[in-house]
Amino acid sequence: MTEYVTSADGTRIAFDREGSGPPVILIGGAMQFRAFDPATVEMAHLLAGHGFTVVNYDRRGRGESPADAPITLAQTIDDLRALTDDLTEGADDAVALFGNSSGGSIALAAAAAGLPVSKLVFFEIPLDDEGGSEGAEYLAGLREYIAARDHDGAVEYYMRDMPREWLDGAKQSPAWATMVDIAPSLEPDAESLAWTQSAPRAELWRRITAPTLALVGEETLPIMTSAAASVVASMPNAQAGTVPAADHRWEPRTLALAIAEFLVGEPPADQRPTE
Repeated sequence: MTEYVTSADGTRIAFDREGSGPPVILIGGAMQFRAFDPATVEMAHLLAGHGFTVVNYDRRGRGESPADAPITLAQTIDDLRALTDDLTEGADDAVALFGNSSGGSIALAAAAAGLPVSKLVFFEIPLDDEGGSEGAEYLAGLREYIAARDHDGAVEYYMRDMPREWLDGAKQSPAWATMVDIAPSLEPDAESLAWTQSAPRAELWRRITAPTLALVGEETLPIMTSAAASVVASMPNAQAGTVPAADHRWEPRTLALAIAEFLVGEPPADQRPTE
């Protein structure tokens, strides 16, 4: 059953809660929300089965969390804070965050802003080179499309650096109309990626001491492996890992197990070898 929290500005954020145990919030990437992303819904169910309270939510401007543009990274972090407050009871309680793709850079920004985080797990954050200007230029261009209400143009622009066949396939699929409809919600994705180039990463992430795992697929784009290496180089408690995945997509059972193993520090009980 859908639950709701109210963010700092009064926006209602919709989410599903499943399981019991240490809390984990799943942060979707560019085009993800519950009704549009069955793979994450399945992964949330499987992860809950490993002994966690898992929250899968509709980011602001998507699904059952409607919001008007502009949608900012600061608002998105406020939404995560509202979810965290709902999941925790005391000031010392913390949540684990899983960020998929640009959801990973949002998770980093939230942790750097002081959200109480126990552990961080990412899958393929598409970070450009540290200290570059690509992210800021990209964000400015996306904002122009959104301000002009050119939502088709905004989604095409957002996907411009992805393999061309990804954009062509999206435009030819029934999913395109939904992608266009949520175009304004892409701004925090681009803003969080731009933020990762706004200062030396060791400085940006100096407050993040939570154990961190940066995952990539066995078959992936070069930017993803270099991004994972940058996370490891810039954070004191970060490590990289690989999961069976290709084309920026993962299999729910495999990913749920990888996340669970990292969060508990050992294989879940139902996956340990028997004697």
